[in-house]
Amino acid sequence: MRIRPARVRRPLALAGTALAAALALTACGGEKRPAPAGTAAQPPLAPLPKVRPAEVKPLVGRWVGTAEDYFEFRADGTGVWVKDRQTLWKGLAIPEGGDRFRFSWQGGDPRTASYWGVSLTGGKLVFAGTNQTYTKAKA
Repeated sequence: MRIRPARVRRPLALAGTALAAALALTACGGEKRPAPAGTAAQPPLAPLPKVRPAEVKPLVGRWVGTAEDYFEFRADGTGVWVKDRQTLWKGLAIPEGGDRFRFSWQGGDPRTASYWGVSLTGGKLVFAGTNQTYTKAKA
């Protein structure tokens, strides 16, 4: 019996797609598991700091983007990012100083903002993850 190359490639392609999907899900906040040997582990999350209302006062309110999404923050630092009525992020905005805020992740403090946070510049909010600009909605 001869195995045709097309039949061999299809299961391998499906297995590769399933592996890619599994990796993407675990990288996006899925179940916490130790990193496999030979890979870099994510640094542990620190406990959430206490946020004072004065530290987040400029951030409080609803910030609307051009992609029909918005961020909304409260005086205690809690916030959400919503698009099409789906919550993309919910957590705490942690002040970094200088009108920069990093976002909590999985209930902890990632200690660095990198791309997961916002900055206030010239009356606008800029999300570092997409470099998209948001405008504060009028109350």
